[in-house]
Formats: sequence, structure tokens, C-alpha cells
Amino acid sequence: MAGLDWLTARPVAHRGLHDSEHGVIENTASAFSAAIAANYAIECDLRISSDGEAMVFHDRDLVRLTEGGGPVAAMTASDLRRVSYKGTADRMLSLAELCELVAGRVPIILEMKSEFDGDLRLPARIADVLRSYAGPVAAMSFDPDQVSALLAAAPGLPRGIVAERRYKHPEWGRLRPGDRLRLAYLLHALGTRPHFVAYSVNDLPAIAPLAARWLFGLPLLTWTVRTPPQRACAARWADQMIFEGFRP
Repeated sequence: MAGLDWLTARPVAHRGLHDSEHGVIENTASAFSAAIAANYAIECDLRISSDGEAMVFHDRDLVRLTEGGGPVAAMTASDLRRVSYKGTADRMLSLAELCELVAGRVPIILEMKSEFDGDLRLPARIADVLRSYAGPVAAMSFDPDQVSALLAAAPGLPRGIVAERRYKHPEWGRLRPGDRLRLAYLLHALGTRPHFVAYSVNDLPAIAPLAARWLFGLPLLTWTVRTPPQRACAARWADQMIFEGFRP
């Protein structure tokens, strides 16, 4: 896709420029405001609420970061907005509220979280919200079905695939070996037609993302860069890094 230079023009703050030791929690307005002030692009996570709203939150469950508990998907957007984050006055944002906060000042890269269960409400809601947003924004997911649904709902919206090589974390336990191979080697690309790839820095160099970059000209982001060796790897193999825990 032409006109995607903004996607790799500046480092991307993973879940915003958060710093829990100083009360700035990931994926909150405070973290996003800090990223904007430092002129970094923003990466953040979206989950669907029980009533179909796109909410900015990473985990399936509220317990790690908030005073609440239970799965995000079981609560309405209004209920989620009322849940307190631990040690901060921030509240959970919807995608529309995030767009209002950022207002086009820096790029936004949205990760669509998925349970690989065929629920495609999230890309549909993202397409609806972003129709009225004029700033630089893209969406991506580990789940090819989410990306394909985004292609159908908003073909002009930049979309990417998030991937890694091994898929050994327990969260991937539901995936069959064939599914993991398909994801790691981007074998879904004819259906998802991604504009960019975001690949694990711990798995670079790897054939699939580098072929996408060198042979097909797709921008390559790499995540999550935290250490000097990872930063060197990102500089060698990728077009831009999604970083955390330091300021480039």
C-alpha cells in the first residue's frame, strides 16, 4: 500500500509509554499522553465488550491491572469504564475515546485481541469507529480471521499480521500444530492480504517476515524490544521497533 511511510517513521511505544513504578499503567490515557508528548507512535490492544464496544485493554481478565475481576468479554462498555486501575485515576478507554485523545498527533497501531473462536465483532466495530477518524492508524492481529474480516469491512484501512515462530506460550495451547505453522510462515497471506508484518524480535531473523519485507516490500515491525541486543536485532532486520521500558 502506498503512503505507509508514517508506519515506520518513528519508534512505537508498546501499550503507550507506560511506567508502572511511576503510576503510568499500560494502555491508559496517561500512557498514551506520555507517548504523544515524546512524539512516539502508539501501539495498543483492543478487546470487544459484551455489548460490542471496542475497548482498550490487553488481558482477557481484569485482575492483573485493575481492582476488578472477570473476563473483559463478559462486561458491558459502561461497566468496564467504571473499573479502577490499580494505583491510578485512569479508566478504561473505548477506541472512540482513544481516537479523541490522540486526535491525529501520532500514529496509532491497534492490535485486535482474539480468542480464535470466530467472533468477528471487533474488526467490524473498528471499521465503524475509524470511518470518522482522519489520523494515521492501522490495525493488526495474530488471528488471520480478524484481519480478513477487517479487509472486508474496511478495505482501505492499513492492516497487518502479528506473528512469531514458535507459539510455545500456554496461551497458544488451543492451536493445532498445523495452525501454528500457518501462522508462523504467514501462509494465510493470500486471504489476509496484509500491508505490513509485526514479528517477534526474539525470532528474527526468520524466513517468512524477511521474505515479506524483501520480496514483497511489506514494512516489518518487530516486538517487543526491551534490551540493547534486541534493539540491535531490530535495527538489523526490521524497519521499526515496538519498544518498552526505555526511551529510544
